[in-house]
Formats: sequence, structure tokens, C-alpha cells
Amino acid sequence: MKDAIKPTLMQTLEGTPVFVHAGPFANIAHGNSSVLADKIALKLVGETGFVVTEAGFGADIGMEKFFNIKCRASGLVPSVVVLVATVRALKMHGGGPNVTAGAPLKKEYTEENLQLVADGCCNLQKQIQIAQLFGVPVVVALNVFKTDSVAEVDLVCKIAKQSGAFDAVPCNHWSAGGGGAVKLAQAVEKAARQKNSFKYLYSLELPIVEKIRIIAQKVYGAQDIELSPAAQSQVDRYTRQGFGNLPICMAKTHLSLSHQPERKGVPSGFILPISDVRASIGAGFIYPLVGTMSTMPGLPTRPCFYDIDLDPITEQVKGLF
Repeated sequence: MKDAIKPTLMQTLEGTPVFVHAGPFANIAHGNSSVLADKIALKLVGETGFVVTEAGFGADIGMEKFFNIKCRASGLVPSVVVLVATVRALKMHGGGPNVTAGAPLKKEYTEENLQLVADGCCNLQKQIQIAQLFGVPVVVALNVFKTDSVAEVDLVCKIAKQSGAFDAVPCNHWSAGGGGAVKLAQAVEKAARQKNSFKYLYSLELPIVEKIRIIAQKVYGAQDIELSPAAQSQVDRYTRQGFGNLPICMAKTHLSLSHQPERKGVPSGFILPISDVRASIGAGFIYPLVGTMSTMPGLPTRPCFYDIDLDPITEQVKGLF
């Protein structure tokens, strides 16, 4: 960890510089790389260059936190939102069968099915609308798989542009390298020259509960929120302690716009349950827990860091293996 304080300079297979610094999951944290890495990158590319920085998962999770938390901290204003989509994911949102890790994909995902794609594009439309709440141009990057048909790809791009995206571009960089994303880069360059009326979704001066409600209703599409007695008690406590003006970092499943992972597409009319509200004062945000969300998924009850130490003489890390 002593070396992780500074950004790590890496490179793509084609030699493009990449900074790796932080990167917490967007469903339980803010899901973005560090402000420091972004600012170093911006300095290196110069005034006419482009820096691509990732916000994890969908527009409802990582992007919302990028705008409302990270942009407030950095003072930086993004030029373009690149919204990544796949035909396969849209088919799932259109009612396709469940996908099990390690098991072969069902034929719905490997054969042409325009109806599933069309039905699932409601989720893509919602993601575009969420991005538009912040006043930034949107370019949809459609990652193309070899099993996607031309008709499916064309349908997604058509619906995306009809739904307000500045452009929607099929991308083949997985198979063709950088050359497969040239058209995407050109679309991003054009979008960056468009009018940008960037704005935050909520004022920090609003009460904690009202900020949670705005995110739930405007971003997730909830009818309202419902706080447990424990969550309300924590909100009252943090407000008394003077932390009521911090931004909100929702801990919510990334598998649905709602709190229920199995609800695909664009759920509506649901009440978003807030089971607990916690505070990361050093990081500078309040984080509500939605439903049964765990903030430490997949970890043992006794974390491995108990066995890891730093030798003060040799500066060697002990206990990693």
C-alpha cells in the first residue's frame, strides 16, 4: 500500500498511457479513479488532448457518483459521457433468460432476436436520460460481439440516437484493437464541441433525506423512499453533528435500476428501502444502504489484512502469500 499512494503508470497493448489509481466498486462506493490521476493525465495531454476516465457500472451508479461526488471534489467539468452498451445486456433487459457464470449462453443471446433487443432498449433509453439530467452530451459505444447481427447493431444505434444520444457507434476494439474504436473517438471529439450545460443533480444544502429522495426518484425511477428507524436515527445523528451538507453515495445493486436485482428493464412504481445510513467523513460523503446491500461482498469474516505487515527495516511486505 505504501506505493499505491501515487498513481501507477501503465500502458495499453498499443502504448497508450494509462493511470491506475484507486477504483472502488460503484455499487458500494463511488466507483471512480482518483482526482489526482485525472489531473496528471489532463496536464500530460495538454489543452487539445483527451482524457478518458471510467465511472463503474451504469449511469445510475458510477456516473451519478462521478458527477455529484467526484466533480464537486475536483472542480472539473466533463465534456462528454460515453455510455457503453452491448446487445447481450439489452436482450437481458428485454426479458432474456438468466445468465449463469461459466455456463454456455442461451440461444437468445447468440442468435438474432430483434424483439428482445427492442424491448431491452428501454434500459438504454433510461441510461441516456440519466446522463442528460446533468447537461452533458452522450455518445453510446456499442461493444460488438461476433454473434451480434448487423440488424441488431443497427437497431440499437438507431434507438439510441432517437432517444437523445449525440451519436451511437458500433465498436470492434476487442477484436480489431485501437482501429476498431476510431469512429467512436471521432464521435467523442465532435460531441466535445457541443454545448455543455453541466449541472449537479442536487444542492448540498438540502437535507440528507431529500438528497436521497432526489437520486431515488430522478435517477432510479422510484416512487418514493422508505427509511428504517435505524436509518432515520443515523440521519438525525449526522445532521446534528454537522455532516448534513455532504454528498450522497448510494450503496445499491448494480444489476437493476431498482433495489431488486431480478427486476430488469426500467422498473417503476417501487418504494426504495433505506435499511441503514452510514458516513465516510474522511472521504466526504454519506452512504445509505439500499435494501440488503452488503458493503463487503465476497470477503471472509476474518480479513486477510490481519496477516499482512510492512517490515520497517527492509520495507518488504510480509504475509501476502
